[in-house]
Amino acid sequence: MRIAIFTDVFLEVPGGIPSSICAQAKSLKELGHEVVIFAPGFKDKAGKILGLTEKSLEKDVVIVPTHERLRLNGAPLSKSPEIVEKWILEQYPVFSQFDLVHVHYEASCSLSGARLARKFKIPLVQTMHGREDMAIAINVPHPFKSLVACVLNFLHSTYLPHSIKVKRDKKFAPTFARAKMWTMMVNHANFADMVLTPSKHFAEKLKEYGVSKPISVVSNGVSDEMVESFDQKFKDKSLVRNMKSKEPLKLFWNSRISNEKRIMPFLEALNMMREPFIFSACGDGNAMGKARTFVRKHNLSNRVNFFGRVPHEKVLEKMMDQHLSVTVSYGFDTQGLTLLEAEAVGLPVFFCDPDMKEVVPSAGAVFSKSPEPEEMAKTLDEIARHPEQIAAMSEAMLNHRKEILQSTQIKKLVEVYDRLVKHY
Repeated sequence: MRIAIFTDVFLEVPGGIPSSICAQAKSLKELGHEVVIFAPGFKDKAGKILGLTEKSLEKDVVIVPTHERLRLNGAPLSKSPEIVEKWILEQYPVFSQFDLVHVHYEASCSLSGARLARKFKIPLVQTMHGREDMAIAINVPHPFKSLVACVLNFLHSTYLPHSIKVKRDKKFAPTFARAKMWTMMVNHANFADMVLTPSKHFAEKLKEYGVSKPISVVSNGVSDEMVESFDQKFKDKSLVRNMKSKEPLKLFWNSRISNEKRIMPFLEALNMMREPFIFSACGDGNAMGKARTFVRKHNLSNRVNFFGRVPHEKVLEKMMDQHLSVTVSYGFDTQGLTLLEAEAVGLPVFFCDPDMKEVVPSAGAVFSKSPEPEEMAKTLDEIARHPEQIAAMSEAMLNHRKEILQSTQIKKLVEVYDRLVKHY
């Protein structure tokens, strides 16, 4: 099968979406499929974060026309769909050579992929990775939320039809801006032949707001090679984490230091803790300045360490000497790779979004009943006072790791592809 993947978030961007796309593409190629990824970016920076070689970039990744200065939440932004489509058809005059198009986002490059699939009557799969309404709610300053949502919604509607309009409600669209973003998400999903989500709870919300196309749940997956390499590296050491009595609780953050990841509420929680702890954070983002200022202001520098962007293999090494992996996003309906990688290496997880219970083994995690700093601090203090629980949770994670391997999830993805192509 020849597969074209379109995404606006891939090159030059750290995070779960680029990593999952990279892992899926690699697994598909290992199964004998041909995969070409279309994404915005620049050749001199393109492969650094994902570790892609120059040869791999030339063969497997097509960098579409990209704005020199404009960026999308820090990511390179492709030029308009018309320009991208025209350019792609010059490179691939027989675009119908592709058997299937898989789109991973809702911005310009992804819109191009969706439109080309329709133009050449190619089966179209759309993965909805997360909640764009929450991205607007958290990242855009208050006076501009509605304006930004309206502009994005209007631009999107000029390229894909908007037959459904989501109205404000008391559930997931409580504001005008969020309703606009739900309108964009729902119509974008309905343009595809098959919709994929990483979790059942996100699929249910999309259906509730009007997505009528078939939805399949296909989880992100952790690279089998990564797990094998990790096991080999620590073959002479037990992977089960242990916490000694009176030892500080070691907390690990492997995500962007950003507003949507809720780094500031978590730092507030740490400042409220009564039990000793050590917090290590790998990542960078739009809240790094505020985070560092908070740490200095509250004299937490001897217990909080920011390492910035760290090579993936080094992140895994650091995870070996931790007690809990921290994920405190709330309401984004994502399935962060942070959660899955922690599970794969046997590191228990601390989280506060009840929807994540679907993807996290309850026996291997610590759940805060509220996302508020006070409750998170209370929950962390409680686990710190019962260090014996860490080993039991770690064992539970290791027992469940097979379920989240890429080799397990890629079978589900290929089944979706085969079913769609066969009946198209």
